[in-house]
Amino acid sequence: MTTATATRPRRRLRLVRYVAPLIVVGWIAVALGGAAIAPYDPAAIQDADLFEGMSRAYWLGTDFFGRDMLSRIMAGARQTVGIALVATLLAVGTGLLLGLAASAIGGIVDAVLSRMLDALISIPSKLFGLVVVAAFGSSVPVLILTMAIIYVPGCYRMVRSVAVNVAALDFVIAARARGEGTFYIMIREILPNMVSPVLADFGLRFIYVVLLLSSLSFLGLGVQPPAADWGSLVRENIGGLPQGAPAVVMPAFAIASLTIAVNLTIDAFFSGRSRDGVH
Repeated sequence: MTTATATRPRRRLRLVRYVAPLIVVGWIAVALGGAAIAPYDPAAIQDADLFEGMSRAYWLGTDFFGRDMLSRIMAGARQTVGIALVATLLAVGTGLLLGLAASAIGGIVDAVLSRMLDALISIPSKLFGLVVVAAFGSSVPVLILTMAIIYVPGCYRMVRSVAVNVAALDFVIAARARGEGTFYIMIREILPNMVSPVLADFGLRFIYVVLLLSSLSFLGLGVQPPAADWGSLVRENIGGLPQGAPAVVMPAFAIASLTIAVNLTIDAFFSGRSRDGVH
């Protein structure tokens, strides 16, 4: 293998390390301020044809009501990214606390938590989401709590598996011998030694939540009009698919670009660290 050939994978890895995080940061910026810089009012019907193609006036075309698609996607980013981020924070935060408590306390606490969350994780996520949203409505708080509950068990199992291994190390045993309390051991001894796995899991959970939210919205059980997220934008404009309208392709591309970029960012920054083990 020549030197030039060997350097190509390295260049690709460097490209991924810089481009993927930029895409993620870009979508977060759009979610935070996209509605303010959108070229048109996302809800305003423009003087344009339905499912109009890309043009100088409408960069991503128009939707089934003649609304500017770029403005709709920028406004939908707030719903998709915002709801997914809050739900992921709740899921990972709850799973982290429960997993640390189970590993540090052990005994009956560990057994009860594990059995309860194992029962919850046995329910298919989409089925659980459909039942809860159909019963309590599809408001934003219900969506956030539903998706957080769905992904708490998976986060708990990951945290517990890592924390149990850390809790068996010598420095944790020494802390117990000094008479340190359970909370101190959880926060000062175990948690700092599992930051990388938790952050990697956070990114993966975020991807899962985005895809689940988009699936519910596509089925009409997610974000409701007049608000819109990317999944509902695909559902609203599915009628333009035979015409090849950009209004169908672009929201799906937004979902794909965000999830793939987050996944590549996790692989680039945490795959090497996870192989190194806990230190």
